Amino acid sequence: MALLIILITCFMIILATSQPCQTPDDFVAATSPGHIIIGGLFAIHEKMLSSEDYPRRPQIQKCVGFEISVFLQTLAMIHSIEMINNSTLLSGVKLGYEIYDTCTEVTVAMAATLRFLSKFNCSKETVEFKCDYSSYMPRVKAVIGSGYSEITMAVSRMLNLQLMPQVGYESTAEILSDKIRFPSFLRTVPSDFHQIKAMAHLIQKCGWNWIGIITTDDDYGRLALNTFIIQAEANNVCIAFKEVLPAFLSDNTIEVKINQILEKIILEAQVNVIVVFLRQFHVFDLFNKAIEMNINKMWIASDNWSTATKITTIPNVKNIGKVVGFTFRRGNISSFHSFLQNLHLLPSDSNKLLHEYAMHLSACTYVKDTDLSQCIFNHSQRTLVYKANTAIERNFFMRNDFLRDYAEPGLIHSIQLAVFALGYAIRDLCQARDCQKPNAFQPWELLGVLKNVTFTDGGNSFHFDAHGDLNTGYDVVLWKEISGHMTVTKMAEYDLQNDVFIIPDQETKNEFRNLKQIRSKCSKECSPGQMKKTTRSQHICCYECENCPENHYSNQTDMPHCLLCNNETHWAPVRSTMCFEKEVEYLNWNDSLAILLLILSLLGIIFVLVVGIIFTRNLNTPVVKSSGGLRICYVILLCHFLNFASTSFFIGEPQDFTCKTRQTLFGVSFTLCISCILTKSLKILLAFSFDPKLQKFLKFLYKPILIIFTCTGIQVVICTLWLIFAAPTVEVNVSLPRVIIRECEEGSILAFGTMLGYIAILAFICFIFAFKGRKLPENYNEAKFITFGMLIYFIAWITFIPIYATTFGKYVPAVEIIVILISNYGILCCTFFPKCYVIICKQDINTKSAFLKMIYSYSSHSVSSIAVSHASLDSMNGNVTMTNLSSSGKSATWQKSKDLQAQAFAHTRRENTTSVSKTLPRKRISSI
Repeated sequence: MALLIILITCFMIILATSQPCQTPDDFVAATSPGHIIIGGLFAIHEKMLSSEDYPRRPQIQKCVGFEISVFLQTLAMIHSIEMINNSTLLSGVKLGYEIYDTCTEVTVAMAATLRFLSKFNCSKETVEFKCDYSSYMPRVKAVIGSGYSEITMAVSRMLNLQLMPQVGYESTAEILSDKIRFPSFLRTVPSDFHQIKAMAHLIQKCGWNWIGIITTDDDYGRLALNTFIIQAEANNVCIAFKEVLPAFLSDNTIEVKINQILEKIILEAQVNVIVVFLRQFHVFDLFNKAIEMNINKMWIASDNWSTATKITTIPNVKNIGKVVGFTFRRGNISSFHSFLQNLHLLPSDSNKLLHEYAMHLSACTYVKDTDLSQCIFNHSQRTLVYKANTAIERNFFMRNDFLRDYAEPGLIHSIQLAVFALGYAIRDLCQARDCQKPNAFQPWELLGVLKNVTFTDGGNSFHFDAHGDLNTGYDVVLWKEISGHMTVTKMAEYDLQNDVFIIPDQETKNEFRNLKQIRSKCSKECSPGQMKKTTRSQHICCYECENCPENHYSNQTDMPHCLLCNNETHWAPVRSTMCFEKEVEYLNWNDSLAILLLILSLLGIIFVLVVGIIFTRNLNTPVVKSSGGLRICYVILLCHFLNFASTSFFIGEPQDFTCKTRQTLFGVSFTLCISCILTKSLKILLAFSFDPKLQKFLKFLYKPILIIFTCTGIQVVICTLWLIFAAPTVEVNVSLPRVIIRECEEGSILAFGTMLGYIAILAFICFIFAFKGRKLPENYNEAKFITFGMLIYFIAWITFIPIYATTFGKYVPAVEIIVILISNYGILCCTFFPKCYVIICKQDINTKSAFLKMIYSYSSHSVSSIAVSHASLDSMNGNVTMTNLSSSGKSATWQKSKDLQAQAFAHTRRENTTSVSKTLPRKRISSI
């Protein structure tokens, strides 16, 4: 710190002895005495004139490039101070000012700052080194300015030494809100953070995502660029190129760099939106060159140049394209316009800037107002000194009106607020002090009051936030050509707190819609129903469009991914823009397949009834009696009826009752049917069995009622346990893509399999018994048909298992219905249809005589077979005795067959069938 003070002091001594500034007062641009002096820093000239590439002597050169807009800013400060002095705000206390021209150079601004920090009422204009500046009294109490953030940061670091208040009116760099590095800096404008956030929001709102940005190569430009990159990423905006221009006009490489940037813009044909963080003189040169190269783009202007009349009056500026910019919130500056209207020049005025303006104005007497600013600028480049004369004063009065057009309302209002903030803070501080004395307070005391002051302007109340910023918001402006002149019009307001644009009327809304018509995208936007597929490019904004897959949708353009439908209730086709509600499906009564199955079931029921009627009408015929009697037939027919009826429970919307009933009804009724057929198979085998041992076993086993009740009872127990512990329930199957299947869930696959397995076991036993009796008398032989019926059952249910396991959807119940119908029809047809055929079509063999004749024929065949068998055994063993036959029990069987044959033969010789029936064993005939 001590070294810094020594360097500053040495620089001050060198400055005081340099030739261009004979005295420090020569360095002052405008001054006015007062009890309290406020310093001002303004970049009134654009650069310092130098014939060398870099400074070789530590001296301040002549400044050239007179800027009308900044000159008006100095007048705004002077006018605001005069307003306070002419009001009752500071009773008896007059504010004075010292305004310096920084020439847009940091070194010149630091030289002015040295004078601000110099000790009050010291003829040597030096800065004293102290360990504690609490009681140090500098020549000024506060500083307003500078306009550029780069200069402001350098000045603020020097003012921090004495904690002298510095109020910025245009410096918007975000870093200046850091109160650790810049504790004495405050500003009447928002931070660039808010402006950049608003820009990114505007870009995103207009649908642009592929843009360019141009900044200056200084702290302001680099900070703005870094912040914009962050905000752009947050709003899914990609930066195609980032270009940087030298910060100062004195840099000779500016023109070359501008040409390179414009060539880059031409090459990036898809970039139609360019954000520009530049100073006014940069934009002036950039636009002039762009007009020559016929570049037409959408330009987004920062607050530095968005309302600059110098740029809006460039010839053919309309060819540059559209310009949308951000500017500080406007206030009431009507009093300043009146001040400009009455502006006059007196020889005694200590305002060198006013004299210089008058001199340049006199050189542009015959230039129209639209070209006057450029004329003054060009004249100031050539004229190094000015001389006051009467002609200058006369011309000065003639051209006052044109100044009003160059006043930027947002900046003028910000300067007014800066002066009013200091005025109100001084008022609060001077309430208990005599501020007419120069040592009434130190700058650091004023800073403490200024941070908490609340002041008003135009009926609005203002105060600084914790970062020293005044968040007044922004106006969004649009350049429009009106009557051949480019005019800056207010399009909307930007609310900092809520991050929203306030659009006042329908016309402005239409302007926003027109902006959206401008395309600035790396890739063609993806329509609804598509999603972005990022390529290998480093930018997320460069992508391809891919259709949304099934069960996904997108309802907006450029969606990064498709949204998933609720798979349980909704679905979507490929490239869908919305989800569709799934249809609830089940095997409906109106379904064509269901109708067909119902017809088949109804037809089966009709067959059952017809068979029942036929058997009832032919009750005493041998065919009916050989079927086991009417009771067994009725039970079997009832079971078939119930099986056909159970299929109706598989159709329609599933309910808990139908889910529980259908399997139980089918299982019990089918088991009862198989049980009855099993007893018939056992009875037939018993009737025609000639093996004594087998006959004895069959007689022991044959208990019809017990067999039927036992077999059926086991199935009833299985189904009861199933219903108690894991009953079938209604389930909603949402696994299918487009439909919801309402179906019966069996509850327990084990129980379901056990039920079917048990039926299969009974059917297999029945099949074995029937297969044993397949060679019995043909016309009355049920065993053969029972065998076929069981085969049909096995084939149907073996086929059912893989089909049922692999079938999904509403037709799963139809698979089981079909299997039930096949097995039921198979057993019904094989059991009853052959007998019905005999009853109806072959009545001649449905008599007792025909029946006994068939028995005789079968017995003769059996006896012959047995005789041949015994002859073969005797020849092989060399023994003609019947010992082996008797020992094996076959002799008795042979004898039984002979007796049966004899009885049948005797019956055939007599015409009376009644006597024949007496000669045969009654028990055997009844069994048959």
